[in-house]
Amino acid sequence: MDQTPADLVIIVITGAENAKRIPSAFFLAATAAAEEMKVVMFFTGPATELLAKGRAEQIVPMRGGKSIAEFMSLATGNGVQILGCLQSLELNGMTREDIPADIPVLTPAAALPALASAGKVLTW
Repeated sequence: MDQTPADLVIIVITGAENAKRIPSAFFLAATAAAEEMKVVMFFTGPATELLAKGRAEQIVPMRGGKSIAEFMSLATGNGVQILGCLQSLELNGMTREDIPADIPVLTPAAALPALASAGKVLTW
Protein backbone atom coordinates (compact mmCIF):
# COMPACT_ATOMS: atom_id res chain seq x y z
CA MET A 1 0.00 0.00 0.00
CA ASP A 2 1.25 3.47 -0.90
CA GLN A 3 2.24 5.26 2.31
CA THR A 4 1.67 8.78 0.90
CA PRO A 5 -1.18 10.33 2.91
CA ALA A 6 -4.48 10.36 1.06
CA ASP A 7 -6.22 13.62 0.37
CA LEU A 8 -9.57 11.88 0.88
CA VAL A 9 -10.55 8.64 2.61
CA ILE A 10 -14.05 7.27 2.27
CA ILE A 11 -14.88 4.60 4.83
CA VAL A 12 -17.65 2.55 3.25
CA ILE A 13 -19.92 0.77 5.71
CA THR A 14 -23.09 0.58 3.59
CA GLY A 15 -23.54 -2.73 1.82
CA ALA A 16 -26.13 -4.36 -0.41
CA GLU A 17 -28.82 -3.70 2.22
CA ASN A 18 -28.96 -0.09 0.98
CA ALA A 19 -27.69 -0.35 -2.58
CA LYS A 20 -29.07 3.05 -3.64
CA ARG A 21 -26.61 4.82 -1.31
CA ILE A 22 -23.49 3.16 -2.68
CA PRO A 23 -23.10 4.80 -6.13
CA SER A 24 -22.70 8.25 -4.56
CA ALA A 25 -19.58 7.14 -2.70
CA PHE A 26 -18.02 5.95 -5.95
CA PHE A 27 -19.04 9.13 -7.83
CA LEU A 28 -17.45 11.29 -5.16
CA ALA A 29 -14.29 9.18 -5.08
CA ALA A 30 -13.97 9.13 -8.88
CA THR A 31 -14.52 12.88 -9.12
CA ALA A 32 -11.94 13.64 -6.43
CA ALA A 33 -9.41 11.33 -8.10
CA ALA A 34 -10.06 13.00 -11.47
CA GLU A 35 -9.19 16.28 -9.76
CA GLU A 36 -5.75 14.83 -8.93
CA MET A 37 -6.59 13.95 -5.32
CA LYS A 38 -5.26 10.73 -3.81
CA VAL A 39 -8.38 8.83 -2.76
CA VAL A 40 -8.70 5.66 -0.68
CA MET A 41 -11.95 3.77 -0.08
CA PHE A 42 -11.89 1.40 2.94
CA PHE A 43 -14.65 -1.20 2.93
CA THR A 44 -15.68 -2.49 6.34
CA GLY A 45 -18.71 -4.08 7.99
CA PRO A 46 -21.50 -4.99 5.54
CA ALA A 47 -19.72 -3.11 2.72
CA THR A 48 -16.97 -5.75 2.63
CA GLU A 49 -19.43 -8.07 0.89
CA LEU A 50 -19.30 -5.73 -2.14
CA LEU A 51 -15.66 -6.75 -2.68
CA ALA A 52 -16.45 -10.46 -3.06
CA LYS A 53 -15.66 -11.82 -6.52
CA GLY A 54 -18.73 -11.40 -8.73
CA ARG A 55 -20.92 -9.84 -6.02
CA ALA A 56 -20.77 -6.20 -7.18
CA GLU A 57 -21.86 -7.30 -10.65
CA GLN A 58 -25.07 -8.71 -9.14
CA ILE A 59 -26.11 -5.51 -7.36
CA VAL A 60 -27.97 -2.99 -9.53
CA PRO A 61 -29.32 -0.08 -7.45
CA MET A 62 -31.79 1.09 -10.11
CA ARG A 63 -33.74 -1.10 -12.53
CA GLY A 64 -32.04 -0.90 -15.91
CA GLY A 65 -29.10 1.01 -14.43
CA LYS A 66 -25.45 0.24 -13.84
CA SER A 67 -24.18 -2.37 -11.44
CA ILE A 68 -22.06 -1.55 -8.40
CA ALA A 69 -19.15 -3.16 -10.30
CA GLU A 70 -19.48 -0.49 -12.99
CA PHE A 71 -19.40 2.31 -10.40
CA MET A 72 -16.41 0.65 -8.77
CA SER A 73 -14.65 0.42 -12.13
CA LEU A 74 -15.24 4.14 -12.75
CA ALA A 75 -13.56 4.96 -9.43
CA THR A 76 -10.59 2.62 -9.81
CA GLY A 77 -10.16 3.74 -13.41
CA ASN A 78 -9.62 7.26 -12.07
CA GLY A 79 -7.01 6.00 -9.61
CA VAL A 80 -9.04 5.37 -6.45
CA GLN A 81 -7.42 2.76 -4.20
CA ILE A 82 -9.78 0.21 -2.66
CA LEU A 83 -8.96 -1.55 0.60
CA GLY A 84 -10.89 -4.22 2.48
CA CYS A 85 -11.14 -4.90 6.20
CA LEU A 86 -9.79 -8.30 7.22
CA GLN A 87 -11.99 -8.60 10.33
CA SER A 88 -15.11 -7.85 8.29
CA LEU A 89 -14.54 -10.88 6.08
CA GLU A 90 -15.60 -13.25 8.86
CA LEU A 91 -18.56 -11.02 9.71
CA ASN A 92 -19.78 -11.53 6.15
CA GLY A 93 -19.01 -15.27 6.00
CA MET A 94 -16.06 -14.67 3.69
CA THR A 95 -12.37 -15.55 3.50
CA ARG A 96 -9.41 -13.77 1.87
CA GLU A 97 -9.88 -16.04 -1.15
CA ASP A 98 -13.30 -14.47 -1.79
CA ILE A 99 -11.69 -11.08 -2.55
CA PRO A 100 -9.75 -10.41 -5.78
CA ALA A 101 -6.00 -10.65 -5.19
CA ASP A 102 -5.42 -7.06 -6.35
CA ILE A 103 -7.48 -5.63 -3.46
CA PRO A 104 -5.42 -5.28 -0.28
CA VAL A 105 -7.16 -6.58 2.83
CA LEU A 106 -5.88 -5.07 6.08
CA THR A 107 -6.62 -5.29 9.76
CA PRO A 108 -8.00 -2.06 11.19
CA ALA A 109 -4.71 -1.61 13.07
CA ALA A 110 -2.74 -1.85 9.82
CA ALA A 111 -5.12 0.45 7.93
CA LEU A 112 -5.57 3.08 10.62
CA PRO A 113 -2.27 4.99 10.19
CA ALA A 114 -2.93 5.55 6.48
CA LEU A 115 -6.60 6.35 7.02
CA ALA A 116 -5.95 8.72 9.93
CA SER A 117 -3.34 10.72 8.03
CA ALA A 118 -5.82 11.72 5.33
CA GLY A 119 -6.73 15.32 4.70
CA LYS A 120 -10.47 14.49 4.89
CA VAL A 121 -12.33 11.37 6.00
CA LEU A 122 -15.94 10.63 5.06
CA THR A 123 -18.08 7.72 6.19
CA TRP A 124 -20.60 6.28 3.82
